[in-house]
Amino acid sequence: MSSTTTPPQPSQPPPPLPLPTSITVQNLTQTTLTGVGNLIKLLPTGTVFLFQFLNPLLTNNGKCHVVNKYLTSFLIAISGFLCFFASFTDSYTDSQGNTQYGIVTATGLWLISPSSSTSKQDFSTYRLRLGDFVHAFFSLIVFAVVALLDPNSVECFYPSFKSTEKVLMAVPPVIGVVSSAIFVLFPNNRHGFGYPFIQNSTPTPTPTPTPASASA
Repeated sequence: MSSTTTPPQPSQPPPPLPLPTSITVQNLTQTTLTGVGNLIKLLPTGTVFLFQFLNPLLTNNGKCHVVNKYLTSFLIAISGFLCFFASFTDSYTDSQGNTQYGIVTATGLWLISPSSSTSKQDFSTYRLRLGDFVHAFFSLIVFAVVALLDPNSVECFYPSFKSTEKVLMAVPPVIGVVSSAIFVLFPNNRHGFGYPFIQNSTPTPTPTPTPASASA
């Protein structure tokens, strides 16, 4: 009587191990930081750099005491005001090649330190517009998202909020899409305080006609 041997059964591959929670949290945090980085492009770079430089120092890298919370709140308030105020500033290059900054008014541009050649210029093309208020409002909203979702700010003011990474991940893209759409509807060519100056990106002031040229 012959015995039959059963062929060996192929071994089943082991089930994939679940990703560690730390890796999932790291991915969510990285996605959140990427969305925040895209929002930063809509803000004045000078103000954002100042906030990102001082925030870790004032929050003690997230390990806040009462004094740290007051100082960080003051920094967020001042930086938010600068982002709002920057929407009402502009700049231009005078005949000597110097960049002149000023505050936008209903009649034109009020220069902070005018040169001798600016007295004969007409700055009415720089006057205040509706888009300036729209940009100021959304710049403030965007900065609030950037500042309040900063890891040091989260650790300082509401550490329990770190458990809701999905919310943190969803907020920056939503705010970015809405703000970008608004900025397309209300294009802004101003380059005021904190924004990089680009040559010929703003209207050129026209010379004010003199009485002699006007009579001619």
